[in-house]
Amino acid sequence: FKATITKQIIHQCLVGCPDTSATQSESLIIMKLDRRQILKGLGLGAGALSVRSVAADSSSASGFTHGVASGDPLADRVIIWSRYVPATGSDRVDNIIWQVAYDRSFGDLAASGVTQTSAERDFTIKVDATGLKPGRRFFYRFVVNGQRSDIGSTKTLPRGAVGQFRMGVASCSNYPQGYFHAYDDIAKSDLDVVLHLGDYLYEYARGRYVNPIAEETLGRAVSPVNEIVSLADYRERYAVYRSDRDLQAAHAAHPWICVWDDHELTNNTWKEGAENHNEGEGDFDERIAIARKVYHEWMPIRTAAQTDQAPIYRAFEIGQLADLIMLDTRLHGRDEQFIYQRDLEKFGGVEAFVKEQLMNPERTILGADQENWLGSQLAASHDRGSVWQVIGQQVLMGKLTTPLIPQETIDKMELPERYSKRLEGLQQLAEARLPMNLDAWDGYPACRERIHGLFTQFAKNPVLLAGDTHNAWAFNMRNGAGDAVGVEIGTPGITSPGMEAYLPAPPKMMREALLSSSAELHDLDTSRRGWTVVEFTPEQVTSTWRFVSTILESQYSVAESTPIVCKAGERSFS
Repeated sequence: FKATITKQIIHQCLVGCPDTSATQSESLIIMKLDRRQILKGLGLGAGALSVRSVAADSSSASGFTHGVASGDPLADRVIIWSRYVPATGSDRVDNIIWQVAYDRSFGDLAASGVTQTSAERDFTIKVDATGLKPGRRFFYRFVVNGQRSDIGSTKTLPRGAVGQFRMGVASCSNYPQGYFHAYDDIAKSDLDVVLHLGDYLYEYARGRYVNPIAEETLGRAVSPVNEIVSLADYRERYAVYRSDRDLQAAHAAHPWICVWDDHELTNNTWKEGAENHNEGEGDFDERIAIARKVYHEWMPIRTAAQTDQAPIYRAFEIGQLADLIMLDTRLHGRDEQFIYQRDLEKFGGVEAFVKEQLMNPERTILGADQENWLGSQLAASHDRGSVWQVIGQQVLMGKLTTPLIPQETIDKMELPERYSKRLEGLQQLAEARLPMNLDAWDGYPACRERIHGLFTQFAKNPVLLAGDTHNAWAFNMRNGAGDAVGVEIGTPGITSPGMEAYLPAPPKMMREALLSSSAELHDLDTSRRGWTVVEFTPEQVTSTWRFVSTILESQYSVAESTPIVCKAGERSFS
């Protein structure tokens, strides 16, 4: 599943690593194919056309350069964030006034104070505003020498009985792939919180893993031009992404709860290395420490006082309605991913590989300490009587088996040779009933079965939320005995290309093939970009995908999927 045909080709369609062998002309062929498929509507109703121009703003040289953001809300506090660069060239800014108010005019303050920032933290400002009332809307801003930041809107989490709670779920926003229209739609939506499940940005050099139209015509080229490795590199890349007005608007409109996936670090990271890191790029641990430091600088996440390197997994209580448990399935305890092209031969063929390696009971995607922590969080949720146990994390937990597509069907598609060969290569995995994506929980089945056991023992109504694949998925998860354990919702990517870009088969055909091959799969979309609305009530959880019509034009419309529902106590979508 790596970036070239000699590596794990399936990962190209699920995780979206760049196809370095594809020519620009072939990329354009695939993009045109995708747009024709979108224009067919795929049975979903289109929303009103948005006419807002979404060209990225240039960041200012000084002052409040990147808007405002809030995050990690609790019942009595929330992180508020901004960035202020002094015009004088000073390496420190003192006397930064912050204000949190009940009204947009700031006539009724709920909390206020004074803070500072410096070049040591890239002039980012982060305040944990405490003493707030639960379940309330607040407005916030910063003031330096009379200069005011934008005004942000945020909410604290509720306490006690909660009748309804709406989450927006997003992932995989690649700046040089196109406009962030999905963030614009998020900003305009009625939400209590936004979950970002990773790949907030991408580390690649300019010209790699890009849409040439977006990069060359729309001007969405990243800087620095090189792959980001140093402290300055990572900071500059965040500054580019956060200059986007749609991303700024989404941050300003709602509090966010975030986790990283691999690209905030480097592609296909695991606890001791990564696919996209080599000895010429320095020490891996040092690079990860830099990436984590800059993530904590630029994201509205509650940072441990003693270090930027605290584990990112953490939990939130949404009154008696739900517990939100955020995991790190990418870095903290993950064993190295398997790669079919390398490991099937290395470990003696399919049967030996599956029995002795894939099913190894000691393999983990979480690490023993995080597994134990998850068990304790689920037990605490059970004890306090929460209705829903919501797990926010990076990669799909549902079982996704490689579909068998007949050769005559492949021949009829008349695809460029490299794409037909790619489809043909998948058939070897399909015939062996192997998973499509070993970078997800399918590559750690023993660990997944242990977690399913925790769900069965402690969780009343588990709901998994996942990103990473750039496509939309819904699973009815079952354990090894075939018992229902919970549901999973995978959110489509904001801009990163999905399965349609690397396996450009008709979406209807791919849908039918995947539903046929994967017993847990309930619903999916393999061809469009967007985000997900998940609404919780004491009676049910309802999930709806919102797909944008284009990411290459300034005007766009939204197509909303048919909602899918899981009623409390059923552990499966209706």
